[in-house]
Amino acid sequence: RQFVQPLMIRYYSYNQCMRASVPACHSEYRCEIVCSTSCLPSCLLACHVPQIVQLSRSKEASDSGLRVATKMAGTCGTLMHILGLRLSGEWDPRLWLENVTDPDCLGWAKAQNALSTAAIGEPTKDPIHDKVLAVLDSKDKIPYVKEIGDMYYNLWQDEKNKRGLWRRTTLDQYRSGKPTWETVLDIDELNKIEGENWVYKGSVVLDLGPDTKHDLVLLKLSRGGADATVVREFNVDTKSFVTKNGFYIPEAKSSVAWKSHDVLYVGTDTGPGTMTDSGYARTVCEWQRGTPLESAKLIYEGEAADVAVHGVAYYDRGLVYRMMVRAVTFYTAEHSVWSEAKSTFVKLAVPEDAEVSTFYDQFLIQLRSDWTIGTTVYPQGSLVAIPAAELMEGNQQNALSLFAPGKRVSLSHFSQTKSYLVLHVLDNVQTKVVFRAYDFTSNSWATATREWQLDNMARASVTGISADRNDDVFITATGFLEPTSLYFSSAATGTPSNMELVQRLPPQFNSDGLVVEQYQATSLDGTMIPYFIVRRQDMPMDGSTPTLLYGYGGFEISLLPQYMATIGVGWLERGGVFVFSNIRGGGEFGPEWHQAALKEKRHKAYEDFIACGKDLIALGVTSTPRLGIMGGSNGGLLVGNMLTMEPTLWGAVVCQVPLLDMQRFNKLLAGASWMGEYGNPDNADEWEFLQKYSPYHNVQESVTYPPALFTTSTRDDRVHPGHARKMVKKLLDFGSKTTLYYENIEGGHGGAADNGQRAFMKTLEYNFLWNTLTKGA
Repeated sequence: RQFVQPLMIRYYSYNQCMRASVPACHSEYRCEIVCSTSCLPSCLLACHVPQIVQLSRSKEASDSGLRVATKMAGTCGTLMHILGLRLSGEWDPRLWLENVTDPDCLGWAKAQNALSTAAIGEPTKDPIHDKVLAVLDSKDKIPYVKEIGDMYYNLWQDEKNKRGLWRRTTLDQYRSGKPTWETVLDIDELNKIEGENWVYKGSVVLDLGPDTKHDLVLLKLSRGGADATVVREFNVDTKSFVTKNGFYIPEAKSSVAWKSHDVLYVGTDTGPGTMTDSGYARTVCEWQRGTPLESAKLIYEGEAADVAVHGVAYYDRGLVYRMMVRAVTFYTAEHSVWSEAKSTFVKLAVPEDAEVSTFYDQFLIQLRSDWTIGTTVYPQGSLVAIPAAELMEGNQQNALSLFAPGKRVSLSHFSQTKSYLVLHVLDNVQTKVVFRAYDFTSNSWATATREWQLDNMARASVTGISADRNDDVFITATGFLEPTSLYFSSAATGTPSNMELVQRLPPQFNSDGLVVEQYQATSLDGTMIPYFIVRRQDMPMDGSTPTLLYGYGGFEISLLPQYMATIGVGWLERGGVFVFSNIRGGGEFGPEWHQAALKEKRHKAYEDFIACGKDLIALGVTSTPRLGIMGGSNGGLLVGNMLTMEPTLWGAVVCQVPLLDMQRFNKLLAGASWMGEYGNPDNADEWEFLQKYSPYHNVQESVTYPPALFTTSTRDDRVHPGHARKMVKKLLDFGSKTTLYYENIEGGHGGAADNGQRAFMKTLEYNFLWNTLTKGA
C-alpha cells in the first residue's frame, strides 16, 4: 500500500478487474511480478505456466511517467491486460491516473485545478458567477412534479437548500401557480444528522392500482452524485424511513421494483457473479420483506457480457405487467413477460433492437430496424401496436402501425394518458404533437388523429398526469428565446389556444435583439446537417463574433430547442453566438440518423460537426480564432476528436466529462455497456477503426493544438475521470502550454452536485471560452 503505482491492490480492487481477469487466465504461462515494494497479490497464483514474465515498476517514476521493464520468455495476454500493456509491447505511462482516489492522483488533479483557476480567474469572484448562480437558485424555477397517490412531489434546490427539499402539494394547489408546499424530507438536514453527502436520485413508488395506498417508496440516495445509490424504504405518510423490516440495499448500481407490498424485484451487487462487466446487475431476485438480501430467490439472470438485467412490475389501467429485461447490448434486449396461464416468463417475439412498452392490453413496439410480419414491412422508426394476449402466444398478425417515419420526419418519443397516446414528432428537428385515442369498448385504436405545433420553433412536451385515472396533461413549452412555460390541459381537447397557464418563467436573461435561425451545412458525403443559431440580429457578418458551437452526436439523443438561461447570462448577454448542431449519431431523424454514425461509421458525426464549423465561417458568423466548441460525455469524445482531427479549425475547446481513451473505455466503469455504440477495442478488426477516433492515441507531439479546458468529476462513476486526466497529462507531457484541467471532487457524471458547484463550473467554462476567443480583439 506504500507503492505509488498500486498496480494491483488499489486500482484493480476499485474496478473489480483483478479477480475477474486473473482466474480466467487459461494461457500456459507462469507470471511473476517484481516491484519496488512487496505487493504480490495471492490471486496471481491462479496462473500456472512454465514460462516467466517479469515486470517492475519504479516508485520514483510517478510524475515523469511509468517505467516498465519487461523481460519476456513468452507473452501472457491476461497479465499484460491487467498492467495496461498492449500485446505489441507498448505501455501506457499514464495508467496510474486511472486510480481515482489515490492521493498522488488527487494531488495531481488539485494542482491542475489551481493552475486552471489562476489562468482563467477564480469563478466565484466574477460577476458572471453571481448571475449564473442567481439563475440556478431562482425562486422562479418551474417545480416539476411526480404523482404519488393524491399528492404531487418535487425536489427543490436553492441557496438555502443545496441538496434539496423533497416536498409535496395537491394538484389544485399546484394548478394555482402559487402552491403551499409541505416538506417530506430535507436532504441537507439528513446529511447533517447522518454525517453523509447524499444527493437525491429519485424514488420508486409502491403502486398496486388507484384504489390502493401509495404510502411507501424506495428512495435512491447517492454519495456525492455518483450513479451508484443506496436504496432505502421510506413512508411518505409518516415522513420517515422504514426501520422495522424495511427494505435497504447497500451502495451499488442497483435495479429495483415493487412486485407487491412485501416483495421486491432486486438486481444488485451481492457478491461475485451478480454484476455484469459493465457494472450493472446481472441477476434479478425476489426479495421477501424481513429476510436477508443475500437469501433473495434468483428468478432471472443474464450473462456477464450483457449490459444489464432488470425486472419491472407495474399497474396499467387495471392490468398488471411483470417483465424481465435482459439488455444484451446498449441497443438490443430480450423482453420476457410473466404469463399467469403458463406460470413462467414468456419471451416476446419482437426484434431484439426494439423498445417495448404497454398501453392497457396492447404492447407498443418502437422499431430501430425494419420488421417484416407476413407481407408487411414496418420501417425502422415506426411505432407498432400488437394485442398483448396475442403477442404472448407468438401471434403478430394483428399488428397496427401507429406511426411511420418520413424522410425528415421521426418519432422523438411518446407519452400516455388514460385514453390517448401522445406522439412527439420531429419534422426537420421542429416538434409537432400528435394525439391518438384508444377505444376501450372495442379495444381498438382510433384511425383519426389530431395535432398541433408551437410557433417560432419552440418545443412542446406533453406528459400525462395520471394515466390510470384521466386524460389530464401538463404541457411544457420552451424555446431558445421563449422562457419555459407550464400549462394544464386535456389530451382530448387541448390546443395552444385553450391551454391553462400554470406558471411561466420570467425572462432570465436579456434577449432583446436576439433571433433564432435554422441553417443546414453540407457534410463531406453531401448529407444536409441542420443546426440552430442564436445571435444578435444586428451582428456584423464579418467573422468577428465569438461563437460557441455545441454538439453531441450519439446514443440516439436529439438536441432540441430549449430555454437555457445559463447560456443566456454566461454567453449571449456578452454578445456571443450560440449554435446547436444536429449531427448524425443523434436521434433527430430517427434510428437511421443514429445508425449512420455507429462504430466504423463514427467519422460521419465528426465530418458533420466539422461541416457546421466551416459553414459558420463561410457565412461570416465567426472565424477560426473566434470559434469555440463544447461537448460533454459522448460529446466530450466528439470535441476531443475535433481537437486532434482539425486542430486549426477551432479557437478554443471545452471538453466535459469525456471519453478519450477508446482502447480502454470498455475496461473502465460502465464503459463495456457502450460497445454497441463504439465497438469492441479487444477485437482487432474493430480496434482498427476505433483507434482512428481515439483522441488519447492520436495526440501528436509535433502538432500545435488550440487552447483547451478539460473538466471532469472524481465522483463520476459512469465515464471514468482517467480519460480526461490521461489526455491532459499527455498534452502537457508533449509541451502544451494552453491545456487546462479542472476536476470537481463531487458531482457524478453531471459534473456538479449542487447549484454552487454548477455555477462554479459553468463560469469557469464560459470565461475560458470568452477570454480565449476575444484575445487580441
